[in-house]
Amino acid sequence: MGPIQSIEEFVNLLLRRRLLIAVLVLLGTVVAIMLALSRSQSYEASAVIQVQTPVIDGQEQQARSQTAAVLQAIEQRLTTRENMLAMAERHGIFANAPGMSDDQKVNALRSAISLQTIAGAGEQAYGAPASVSALLITARLGEAEQTARVANDFAQSVLDMSVAQQASRTRETYLFFQTEEARILQQIAALESEIAAYKNAHLTAFEGDSATVRAGLDTDLRRIAQDMLALEAERSALQAKERLRETDRRRIEDLTAQIAVLDRQKAGLDAQRATLEQQAAQSPEVERTLNAYARQQEQLQSQFEMVTARKSEAETTLRLEQENHAEHFTLLERALTPAYPNGGGRKKIAIAGTMASLIGAIALAFILDLLNPVLRSAAQMQREVDIRPVIVVPDLNLRSPQRPTLLERAWDWVRNLPLPSRFRA
Repeated sequence: MGPIQSIEEFVNLLLRRRLLIAVLVLLGTVVAIMLALSRSQSYEASAVIQVQTPVIDGQEQQARSQTAAVLQAIEQRLTTRENMLAMAERHGIFANAPGMSDDQKVNALRSAISLQTIAGAGEQAYGAPASVSALLITARLGEAEQTARVANDFAQSVLDMSVAQQASRTRETYLFFQTEEARILQQIAALESEIAAYKNAHLTAFEGDSATVRAGLDTDLRRIAQDMLALEAERSALQAKERLRETDRRRIEDLTAQIAVLDRQKAGLDAQRATLEQQAAQSPEVERTLNAYARQQEQLQSQFEMVTARKSEAETTLRLEQENHAEHFTLLERALTPAYPNGGGRKKIAIAGTMASLIGAIALAFILDLLNPVLRSAAQMQREVDIRPVIVVPDLNLRSPQRPTLLERAWDWVRNLPLPSRFRA
């Protein structure tokens, strides 16, 4: 059970070990105070930026998809090395730490600044993407006024960058689609010129029905062949006579001339028929080429319609931003100078250290009594050996005088120091 089993024995323990407990509590209090004084205080200040939705119907979804990208780009630009160093120099954040390198300053300032987006209420229903309703900028530094200035500076930088970046992004988008529209129009015009030139080069392939023309040519060739046979038969019959009269000779000459004319006609018709056969052989290739041209023209037309629609959207967004009807940021609440440091203060640390040293000193005193089990009262003797003492001899303090301790000798030396006459009683 141990030597301490009652309040009286506990009080006696405290009285016996009062010097040890006092020394430990004093040392613990001093250490706690030094620790509290060495601990740097941290102040926290926050600025709130409201993200206002467009006032024109139909622009909410488009603005919702662009807000997150704009905020991410702004945060990346704000936390760059150059901007961090410029912010630290502008506000003198590390003026009391000349030994810090630029990398340490940048890392310390990045960890001291946080940008947190706040989603709009009810935007997650039915799988809809959440829109950003506000941006919370928080700064944590060692000086109260400096913390508020830095938070407000970051908030103003966000406002300036949002205006500049949104306008620049919209203008660049509009110029891009405008350039794309002109480029596709040039491609369409060039393709139409190429199709026209190809059709002119193969114009005969598009003139009427080639099968009907060939049938007409065949009919003419058969008629010419029949006529030539009749004329040759008549000429052969006249030439077969033994004696030719003058009229027979003139008739033979006429028949020969007619046969020559029919030969020339037949040669022309044969040439036309060969040309038609060659064109008929080329028609499938011409048709395939024209189909490829048509598909390419259809693709360009689809691209032109899509780019034209996107250009119209970009033009509408640009006009809305110029008239201040698009989504924009507004400083809802400026950062105020914090009145108290963030988290536990130095006083709390000192009190906690004192209480911890007191508890530790009492625990040490109890452990020392456990290591030295001595019966110091009649109640302890009766409890331990079941013998009731008849006489209790008090402590007469008859021990031999001991040598003064180091603390007592130091106090005697200080007390016996010669003082100037003005300090004497």
